[in-house]
Amino acid sequence: MRENLKIGILGGGQLGSMLLRYAIDFGLSVSVMDKDANAPCARYTSSFTNGDQKSFDDVIAFGKDKDVITIEMEAVNIDALRELEKQGKKVFPTPDTIQVIQDKYTQKQFLQSHHIPVVPGVPVAGKKELHEVADKLPGCLKKRRDGYDGYGVMVLKTSADIEKAFDQPCVLEELVDIKHEIAVIVGRNEYGDVQCYDPVMMVFSEEKFILESQVAPAQLDAGLAEEAIALAEKVADALQLVGILAVEMFVTKDNKILVNEMAPRPHNSGHHTIEASTTSQYEQLIRAILGLPLGDTKLHLPSLMLNILENEGLRADREEKFSSLLAIPGAHLHWYGKIGSRLGRKVGHVTVTGSTMEDILAKAETIRKILN
Repeated sequence: MRENLKIGILGGGQLGSMLLRYAIDFGLSVSVMDKDANAPCARYTSSFTNGDQKSFDDVIAFGKDKDVITIEMEAVNIDALRELEKQGKKVFPTPDTIQVIQDKYTQKQFLQSHHIPVVPGVPVAGKKELHEVADKLPGCLKKRRDGYDGYGVMVLKTSADIEKAFDQPCVLEELVDIKHEIAVIVGRNEYGDVQCYDPVMMVFSEEKFILESQVAPAQLDAGLAEEAIALAEKVADALQLVGILAVEMFVTKDNKILVNEMAPRPHNSGHHTIEASTTSQYEQLIRAILGLPLGDTKLHLPSLMLNILENEGLRADREEKFSSLLAIPGAHLHWYGKIGSRLGRKVGHVTVTGSTMEDILAKAETIRKILN
């Protein structure tokens, strides 16, 4: 690792702040840019730039003195990143990889072109085109760009639901008969070395489409787990990934695995790796983008991760709730320190570890009651 290497992160949210923790272990000089001057990373680095990740000029100005640039969100200016590559900067994941994943329909087309099973779907420009494909309902409607944490996803059951639909470019997917939702985090470096974490089982809110909790390892038959890992590796190789990638998948009632979505960055489904794995997803990203050997992904403890969503109870007596939570053995709190207030937004998470899954599930139920 070259001395005085300068790393830049586009995006200053909680993913960036957790990444900073591991950059410190490597003695790295890290700068962060985010359009929110009060983003969580702003308080954790002396090199924070208030700028728009979607602005060509802002990204160029930020990246001009950096050696390596990475992201904690997909909504970044691709043209600027390509220009920085021409100037000799290393950009990981590459602009080509980010561009494929920025658009959910482009994602789907890319996966299909590499013979990777996906949920069938069709592009629609807005409500008018939705009426033209109403015979495909019921279906799941997703904004093609800039959706996150359940924003930009809705289920349309009949043509009557089209009135409340997004009137912008979307993809309308078939409703899949889902038994499980799982995810695999995969890391890959410039040399093509690949390491996957064990699949995790995810539980989503049926109303908000936001991840409520995940269990690691996923309670899957060994054959299905191996198939999921092989699919994640195939996707990473197809993308020529340098960095880490979350591959979200559906396991259908007849035990088929379909890729749902991808995220080329640290991901909510990999938070547990901080406490439960030999190498966290954040350290793995640093290793991958610096061309270092990838770390051991072994899960040394079973775990359950609970997202903390802002609610009235937390506003009223957060200190008391956190004291009760932290008294539980094996509970580790991550509070993101977001400024401002919005009910339902993701403001932290708790990872619970233990010797048995039964013990972990019991602790998690206690924590749920504390936080609500």
